[in-house]
Amino acid sequence: MPERQRIAAYGVCLDAEDRLLLARAAPSLTLRGRWFLPGGGVQHGEHPPDALVREIEEESGLSVVLGPLFDVISDVRTLPDGTDLHTVRIIYTVASWRGALRAEVDGTTDAVRWVTRQELGTLPLAYYVQAVVDRLW
Repeated sequence: MPERQRIAAYGVCLDAEDRLLLARAAPSLTLRGRWFLPGGGVQHGEHPPDALVREIEEESGLSVVLGPLFDVISDVRTLPDGTDLHTVRIIYTVASWRGALRAEVDGTTDAVRWVTRQELGTLPLAYYVQAVVDRLW
């Protein structure tokens, strides 16, 4: 099987009401319709914190200041084309944010929203998100 490795950075961003910011994968992605932490791939030569600040702004319209490292998760899954994808997810706490929430236009996400703990059980989550939520709460 072909193998591929991906490094990505994601943010745990909570608002004043203790709601978690999540983004939904656009229809063009294999994870379409699933909700995940805002963030994404680290580009060649890019520092992970810089990638996360860029990704959150692209996906949500928010400008963020990052806090400490929250976790690092490594997982392997097989893509529909048979590729074995190894993803290393570097997850940071978001210390503060500002701006107006808005969905990404023509990108890898098609929605973004604040989600309560109770709503998490009703949404199709990306598989790694549940591990993050369990550790968070």
